[in-house]
Amino acid sequence: MSDRPSYCILISPIGDFESALIEAISHAVESCFGIPTKIVSLLQDIDFALAPDRAQYHSTMILKQLAAEAPEQALKVVALCRGDLFIPILTYVYGEAQLNGKACIVSTHRLYEGTGLAVSSNVFVERVTKEIIHELGHTFDLRHCPEPSCLMHYCRNEADVDRKSNQLCRYCKVLLGDSLKRLNMT
Repeated sequence: MSDRPSYCILISPIGDFESALIEAISHAVESCFGIPTKIVSLLQDIDFALAPDRAQYHSTMILKQLAAEAPEQALKVVALCRGDLFIPILTYVYGEAQLNGKACIVSTHRLYEGTGLAVSSNVFVERVTKEIIHELGHTFDLRHCPEPSCLMHYCRNEADVDRKSNQLCRYCKVLLGDSLKRLNMT
């Protein structure tokens, strides 16, 4: 019998999303981090974080609320939303994470809106899963990687997201392994 706590990574959709997308995210997260996932909606909406002058949602405010709402068995929580996210120093962000913290969020808004992609298209699903893994990586203390093909590479646009692979580079895998060991997850 293991004395290790039974943790999970909580996937927390805000609003309705196709089950195929949530399943793809769950599979990608479990494959990358080796930690089981659970799907639980913690927040019903993100209107509390709306900046009316920008018509966008301040992602840092959402992260604080997510972390506060997360159940004890949730090692990490990743929210998925449709709203356009920002942090004050940038025009927009695909997502944001608490570095070495508990919570992160990804928006589908700029990964889908205006691109002409079908919501269920493989390209859209791949973009979302890449950004989910990227933001979760930050919660495990991974930083932006200079390797353009690494999932932890910083992306300025959708073309950058499409160019990077769906894997961590060798260096980031080692760093993730170290982080998981510190958390007693391996």
